[in-house]
Amino acid sequence: MRIIKKLTFCFILCFYFGFSQQPSTPSRVLEKAIQQKQTSTQNSLVKNVYFENIGPTIMSGRVVDLDVNPENPTEFYVGYASGGVWHTTNNGSTFEPILDTSNTQNVGDIAVDWKTKTIWAGTGENNASRSSYAGIGILKSSDNGKTWVHVGLPDSHHIGRILINPYNADEVVVAVTGHLYSPNKERGIYKTTDGGKTWEQKLFVDDVSGIIDVQHAPNNYNIMFASSWTKDRKAWNFNGSGNQSAIYKSTDAGNSWVKISTSESGFPTGDGVGRIGLAVFNENIIYALHDSQFRRASESKNDKKNGLTKEDFKTMTVTTLLNIEDKKLNEFLKTNGFQEKYRAENVKQLVRSGSVKPIDLAKYLEDANSLLFDTPVIGAEVYKSTDGGKTWLKTHENYIDDLYYSYGYYFGEIRVDPQDKDGIYIMGVPILKSKDGGKTFTSINKENVHVDHQALWVNPNKQGHLIDGNDGGLNISYDDGESWEKLNVTSVGQFYAINIDHETPYNVYGGLQDNGVWVGTHNAKMDKQWQQEGKHPWQRLMGGDGMHIQIDNRNSNVVYTGYQFGNYFRINRKTGEQKYIQPKHKLGEKPYRFNWQTPILLSPHNQDILYLGGNKLMRSMNQGDDWTAISNDLTNGGKPGNVAYGTLTSISESPFQFGLIYTGSDDGLIHVTKNGGGSWEHISNNLPKDLWVSRIIASQHKKERVYVTLNGYRWDDFSVYVYSSDDYGKTWKDIGSNIPLSPVNVIKEDPKNEHILYLGTDNGAYVTFNNGENWEAFSKGLPAVAVHDIVVQPDANDLLLGTHGRGIYKTNIAHFQTVDASKINQPIVLFDVDDIKHSIRWGSAYSAWSNVFEPSIGIKFYANSTGDQTIKIFSENQSELHQINIKADKGFNVTEYDLTISEKAKKMLMKENTSIKINKAENGKYYLPKGKYGVQLGSEKTIISIK
Repeated sequence: MRIIKKLTFCFILCFYFGFSQQPSTPSRVLEKAIQQKQTSTQNSLVKNVYFENIGPTIMSGRVVDLDVNPENPTEFYVGYASGGVWHTTNNGSTFEPILDTSNTQNVGDIAVDWKTKTIWAGTGENNASRSSYAGIGILKSSDNGKTWVHVGLPDSHHIGRILINPYNADEVVVAVTGHLYSPNKERGIYKTTDGGKTWEQKLFVDDVSGIIDVQHAPNNYNIMFASSWTKDRKAWNFNGSGNQSAIYKSTDAGNSWVKISTSESGFPTGDGVGRIGLAVFNENIIYALHDSQFRRASESKNDKKNGLTKEDFKTMTVTTLLNIEDKKLNEFLKTNGFQEKYRAENVKQLVRSGSVKPIDLAKYLEDANSLLFDTPVIGAEVYKSTDGGKTWLKTHENYIDDLYYSYGYYFGEIRVDPQDKDGIYIMGVPILKSKDGGKTFTSINKENVHVDHQALWVNPNKQGHLIDGNDGGLNISYDDGESWEKLNVTSVGQFYAINIDHETPYNVYGGLQDNGVWVGTHNAKMDKQWQQEGKHPWQRLMGGDGMHIQIDNRNSNVVYTGYQFGNYFRINRKTGEQKYIQPKHKLGEKPYRFNWQTPILLSPHNQDILYLGGNKLMRSMNQGDDWTAISNDLTNGGKPGNVAYGTLTSISESPFQFGLIYTGSDDGLIHVTKNGGGSWEHISNNLPKDLWVSRIIASQHKKERVYVTLNGYRWDDFSVYVYSSDDYGKTWKDIGSNIPLSPVNVIKEDPKNEHILYLGTDNGAYVTFNNGENWEAFSKGLPAVAVHDIVVQPDANDLLLGTHGRGIYKTNIAHFQTVDASKINQPIVLFDVDDIKHSIRWGSAYSAWSNVFEPSIGIKFYANSTGDQTIKIFSENQSELHQINIKADKGFNVTEYDLTISEKAKKMLMKENTSIKINKAENGKYYLPKGKYGVQLGSEKTIISIK
């Protein structure tokens, strides 16, 4: 045993030095970047370009916390992991976002002092997921989110809990989880007694162990319990337990702490102690939900099992395999999804020939993620103390199976009914309740309740009234979870990828975190009318964690999409046919590795050709029916761990040449082939190492040109890495210039103007009009949210942003595409105005109870300087009909014109053209009739056409 321990230690030591931690971005640099973003937004040439949120709202995003008005539970606040904070005053019928004026949408916890309506937001999600974005510290608002003040802890990154003293709103205790991917000192318990002006660290465990939860006794703020959590996440491995994970107690309102989960207490101790959630009924009764990473006891060899298992083949001899009945072996092969060519007869022949060993049948079913799901850990367990934490007893005898599976780090929340010491709720994949103090549990995850639960409010005054937050949004119950109502009315979808087709109107497709893949028309209304009609304008194509989508441009009913780790399908939306098309390695070969967000790509040269990236680039010539690897391993080969690593993350084929293909990997390698995979060249030697290649894009405008973005998020490195090359990647130019610090997720060329590029970061979106020399920040209608994907619909000239937290945004960019360096230097550039169709309904309503229908057109222009401007509207005979006086900003502007004219202008028009008649509308206004009208701004002119 000592020898094994020494070997293990040596392995860990070698592993550590072989893959040493890259430096994280210092907090002072991040604070400077926030100031830079604010300045660049204020001075941006595109600050007036408005983005419309197009939803969808039928699905939602991950809820991390709730805070409910105890005197009026129809009012509450909801914190979304990467979608901000929302407020309702009508029991969830509608919500308003209140964090949009801040510099982040990433939330870990919220707390409200309901006496003063002071809101505290701890930024940075606490669930340690692969998409748990870092925050910027603690924010505070005293005007319901109109303004936010940063009050400290800028290097905290992730916040576990905030406790406000109910008798002193300036006294606040915060559980700081700390960095996700790197060690840091700003973690533990922090306390302020002056409303956040100053903070003191009251408990520090070590630089990889933060505080995930802290709770106080309901009627005694002095009595507190906190749980520390030791964890280590890397891109290739997650270790969610350690011997510093423990429970602490304070009797002086968090000023001092004592560890109470000792070996004598009855609570688990050691390396297998994982995340701990706490619920305090009173000073004596405390519940703890523990994610135990200790291994389960081995099953008895005498335990009976039905059929063959994967484990059988790991130790099986050749002779034993050859003696298995064909029927029994075929049952195993079919049940476990082996390809059709692998059936008992030919498998045995491969074994006889020596090309395949019995263990290869087990390896065939494994990939880099098998450890994550196959490891037999104890999982969720509930402990209870009735003596203020001195001693603890497990409340149940059996395992709580199918609650945590093997990823309990993602949950860890428990609640106790304030009116029933034996009524508890534990959250995991389902939500369970117990009415006997945790001895037995029942599921309350009903048919309209999403899985993966993160937050729960239990009404302290009315038993059975629950508000639940999960990966699919919000649910509310009034009968203790026996039935639920869904409250999904906000656009907070966490999109990984989006795409479009070329139908009229065109459709938008998107894959979301834990909410599948959906499709809907770009102009679908996001309101509740669908509940009356019975059909929502957005439809689900696939479940799971929705990923990339490719649409056959010959037939948009044929869609390729799937869920995490490369599980892709070809779907025919018209017939309902669905075929699983993930490439599979040959029996006896090393399994392919697939990224969580496995990339796929339809060839722009032939829509029957599909590419898919594992650790090798796979190509199908027949829509995914058959696959061939057209490369060797295009990564560094992976690393030991329980998360797929050494995988391709981005694929791009040049529209100029079939077989000119680029790939990027999660470990920083970029390759190019110019002959369809016949040979490959490594082209990233001169770029920063070991960073995630978030995007590689072959130019639509120049054959030799290619763009790449790198992402250091998985090192807590928030630097900007954006590059271009005009020689197939032989040399690279840094084009990140003035982009404020934030990991970069995507870059996109404008299809019509080679000088325009669009870019998405973890904190917003940008555009450049000069190939990256300068970048301009978008902001109007768009909060500081992570932008994961960007698509341009070339027929409509719409720019679409797929955000990870606030759904999909859209704006029209037709005017952008005409801009070049010469125009930007002009005093004024007036862009074409879209035609509008005349309606006799202008200025009228359907009934006395309906809103008046009023037209509007956007007059878009570019100004080279800030100042007063006058827009004039003229008749075809050059008579001036209307004037609009505006204050223009430097950059792109838009002025809305409602097509009204004065009575004097009406008479002038009717005199010029005696055949027209202009009547006063029901709202007392005159509107321009059909015709063409001149628009003039300075010396620039264009036409309004009313048809």
